[in-house]
Amino acid sequence: MRSPDASSTFDLRRLPSDSTIVDCQNKISLSLFLHLSLIPAVLITGVLSCLQRRAQRRAIDHRLPFLKGRFGIVVPLDTIGSLSNRWSYGFAFGAVSSSVLLLFSERYIPFTVPPWARAIVYLVGALEVGLVYFPFFACLSTPFRTVGAVLGILYSIPWIVITVWDTAVCPRGEVLGKYQKIISQWPCILSLVFLLGRFIYMLVKDVRIRLQLETADPEELIDQHQVNHVKRLLRTPQQSKPLSWFQTRVYDWDPYFKFPNRIIGTSIISLIGLYTMTLADYSLSDVAFDRVEEWKNTLQDITGSCNQTQALAYMIPQIEEFIDVARKSWLATTIFASLNSVAYTFHILVCYRKHLKRLWRGQKGFLPEKFHNPKSAVSVASIARYSGWQIAFTLWGYLIVHFVHFLFALLFAYLLVLPIQHGKVLTMLSNLGLILLTIGMVVGLVILQVVLVQIFFLQDKMSPRDKQKPLALNNRKAFHCFNYFFFFYNVVMGISTCILRLLFSIVVGTWLVSRIDRTIMQRGYENLDAGYSTWIGMIFADHYHNNPVMVCFCQLLVSSTIEKHNATVYSSFENAQSASPLNSRARRRWALLYTLLKNPPLILRRKHNLSTATSSSPTQTETEVRAWVMASQIQNQQSAPQGIPEIIVTAEEDC
Repeated sequence: MRSPDASSTFDLRRLPSDSTIVDCQNKISLSLFLHLSLIPAVLITGVLSCLQRRAQRRAIDHRLPFLKGRFGIVVPLDTIGSLSNRWSYGFAFGAVSSSVLLLFSERYIPFTVPPWARAIVYLVGALEVGLVYFPFFACLSTPFRTVGAVLGILYSIPWIVITVWDTAVCPRGEVLGKYQKIISQWPCILSLVFLLGRFIYMLVKDVRIRLQLETADPEELIDQHQVNHVKRLLRTPQQSKPLSWFQTRVYDWDPYFKFPNRIIGTSIISLIGLYTMTLADYSLSDVAFDRVEEWKNTLQDITGSCNQTQALAYMIPQIEEFIDVARKSWLATTIFASLNSVAYTFHILVCYRKHLKRLWRGQKGFLPEKFHNPKSAVSVASIARYSGWQIAFTLWGYLIVHFVHFLFALLFAYLLVLPIQHGKVLTMLSNLGLILLTIGMVVGLVILQVVLVQIFFLQDKMSPRDKQKPLALNNRKAFHCFNYFFFFYNVVMGISTCILRLLFSIVVGTWLVSRIDRTIMQRGYENLDAGYSTWIGMIFADHYHNNPVMVCFCQLLVSSTIEKHNATVYSSFENAQSASPLNSRARRRWALLYTLLKNPPLILRRKHNLSTATSSSPTQTETEVRAWVMASQIQNQQSAPQGIPEIIVTAEEDC
């Protein structure tokens, strides 16, 4: 019996009928094709490794000199600094998504394993999936563009043919009808087709470069968007235009910021995983409610054949009503939970940009104090952990949020909808009014205490311009009596407040469980949240490796070793026309003045002051006095931190 393929992971109904089995007898097993793909994947990896030369010579190169440093490490993708082919890598992750979801079970293994070996099965399965899809990434990242494009085309075509053939031969499913396989497999097919088109484009472009019909892209440390970001920092602050409603409430697009391929690939797999998880959720819930209805019908038949008691006669309609309400509530909350998880996926992208730009400006106040300087090893390890953890958090968070939504939907149905349908509106309103009255009295008394303190027990404002009264007591004797009598009531109210605090903590914690960018622990216990620690380490690693100002400085150092006639991206900082000697002299003088104003002690280090250092002339004393007086004046007037230009401090602010 064949092992099920990727599409059958969410078709968990009863075994199909005989007609369906006959129609699918010639179906190709995608799981078997996954195992057989290991052979060409290893061959392609070996070819690319043979072309790759090692940067350092090893002992094997002296023993086998004909290798000439070949068989180097093949890098599938740069997860830290590379910003090229981002969407290509994203669609490569999309092609992997169907097999990644299989790692949550052992169904792709063609034989059974004992329970104690499940951890080993997960490890072997992860290594197998990684090696099978390794050629897609390696052919995109290899510097040998022609060979990579040809091998990518040859490897993509069988995957597209087998996947499309499997979908066309047996598209029918028990849950979604005759188009179930198309509905579940179209993201993977689309990703594979995009990769095939990308490999063809790479081949055509490399051929045009070899025929000198097109120039190759220059290899530089800095990208154009980073150059534009640094230019924006160096410009004089101007009055910004008012933001639109979409920019204020939804998303403010920054043209000078690009998400790395790791973030884009993670988001694509999360979205495709949510799509597949929603289908699996629908299938499992449909099967579960059908089984419950069968058990209910069986129970009704049994009780009908014997003497039916009054309790059973009352329970069966209640069970039928509960099954109907639960089925409709679960279906409705499936949509809301999916939309909530999709919104979380995009919101994490916004938070990534916002947090990274804050770190670029040197702002760490939004982080807990213990995370201001994470360990280097933790930050680098977080780069490797983030993608996998974010995908798992998103999928499991969908299930948890869905269950929370389901409980709220049941509560809403039994408190409001069903009483209205049964004609018990007055009873419902009386119960609801009693609950709201109790809550209103508790909240009202809390507000009353604050109002009484504001009116009677605080001193008047010291200035009419003050927004609130000072924290100074007035009418102390009356305040002590007020505090005494409210002590007994606050003890009683504290019990309900404690329960509400626990409920709010549970609801908010489960609601935000998929938000890896926000901790669900209390202050002081953030290090227990492994997901949040991974997020902090990841953004710090990206901050230290991809800071545009730092990368721009490194590009300046690299450019100084290149011949002057070679144009670089950083040359856009320079003026197109050469300035006159007079303007150059004036520019130097203005730069000197600005430097001395910001750093007055440098006046003492100037050449004409150092030449008079040996003589105790009154000129030197006057220069020292002027320098230190100027330094004290600048320090008193300067609002920006010392040593940081104002144009950097007053740069753009993030949302």
